[in-house]
Amino acid sequence: MYKRPFFWIVLAVIAAFVLVPGISGDVGLRESLLLGAVYIVLASNLNLMIGYTGYVNFGNIAFFGLGGYIGMYLVTALHWSVWLASAVAGASVSLFALLLGLGILRLRGAYFALATIGINEAVKAAVSNFSPFGGASGMYLSFSSFAPLGGPRHALWIIYFAIVVLMGASLLLSLAIKNSKFGLGLFAIREDEDAAIVLGVRAPWYKSAIFALSAFLPAMVGTLYFFKNGVILPEQAFDLTLSIEAIVMLMLGGQGTIFGAAFGAFVYEQFRGFLLVSPLFSQFQLVVAGILLLAIVLFLPGGFMGWVYRKLPRLRKVLE
Repeated sequence: MYKRPFFWIVLAVIAAFVLVPGISGDVGLRESLLLGAVYIVLASNLNLMIGYTGYVNFGNIAFFGLGGYIGMYLVTALHWSVWLASAVAGASVSLFALLLGLGILRLRGAYFALATIGINEAVKAAVSNFSPFGGASGMYLSFSSFAPLGGPRHALWIIYFAIVVLMGASLLLSLAIKNSKFGLGLFAIREDEDAAIVLGVRAPWYKSAIFALSAFLPAMVGTLYFFKNGVILPEQAFDLTLSIEAIVMLMLGGQGTIFGAAFGAFVYEQFRGFLLVSPLFSQFQLVVAGILLLAIVLFLPGGFMGWVYRKLPRLRKVLE
């Protein structure tokens, strides 16, 4: 994998995310890039289902939120380190996704998409009524929780760098799967699942495995993100709006492409930040996102990378 140009592009992006705010010390830039890194993780892992497998998942945010809750509980109630809590949260949510996928991935098309919305709302309702997780009031960190990382100020930088590393891992995971026999099976399912089964692809196993993989890193990032914020609430952790926005990011950059998922997420995050501070558009963020998605579907169905590939086909070997 290291022989592919895109591998080195990912390393260069990680280096830029680390060095630019680290050298400048600009906290505002760090927070903007952190949100961009979180969005890239969400979009690239959503791409594993939509772009690679052809299954539209509106409930991917449930993995992010559930990972955040499990990790925060382990840190606050059991006093685990945030690193161990993040890893255990990722593994636990992946196992949950695997078992869940064995059932709901029997559905296809709109039925699967609707089922994922229901799952997100069901998980949100369950967490909101689960007293060890704080119920509807959520969970809060005390300042002492940041002491092992050198206090709140140092902790914010350390968590930022950790999320950037997970962002890079997410892109490299997508690259490894894309260029593997497993990825070839996923693409076969995307193009024609029945034909893939006839050719020997174990579709139920492939779909469940990729569903579980797509949950692991978002769950880990969920733990780190809410640890950084010091608070987690059901409305924030399971915000269906963010799932919809992740699909917009993916469509904007180009589904099925690794660079497209990252590019779409980063550009949308910057665009979203502009909307939120705009006096004219701050209350119409989702309206603008909906119009953007409609425009992409009508005029640029392959997203930005689809347009790039048509104009410069040689870049397919570089920007995967």
